[in-house]
Amino acid sequence: MLSKLELKIYPILQVLLLMGLMKYLAWLFPAQSFYLIGEIWLAAGFLLLAVLIIGAGVFSFRQAKTTLDPRNPNKSAHLVTDGIYQISRNPMYLGFLLLLVSWFFYLSNWYAFIAIPIFIVYMNRFQIQPEEKMMQAKFGQTYKHYQQTVRRWI
Repeated sequence: MLSKLELKIYPILQVLLLMGLMKYLAWLFPAQSFYLIGEIWLAAGFLLLAVLIIGAGVFSFRQAKTTLDPRNPNKSAHLVTDGIYQISRNPMYLGFLLLLVSWFFYLSNWYAFIAIPIFIVYMNRFQIQPEEKMMQAKFGQTYKHYQQTVRRWI
């Protein structure tokens, strides 16, 4: 049953659903709100960082002329290992995580934080691990070396 969830939901849709959950939790539990000096600037900083990282990932994929569809990693024409991919094997997912962190600070509610570990666990199990299996099968020792030299997230 769980394997049926692998590579099925677009990661951006997962992010949007979790952002909705975060907003709902913040609304449902207003007593769990907090205040930080400069929280809007903190949220804006994480948002900017997220956009830059996602943009760099997309740019690298476009330069390599390979698929951006995360549900079909077997359609990858090339193993992208340059640019932002020298720092993270999954910069777009890292960017999505930073979007959730930004939203958490914007909402300023402790209960909203629950979406962040949910995203990490879900992405690791149902998106990244299946992608890695397919990339290993397609690119063999080259991908294995890449895995050993570049971390999954950061």
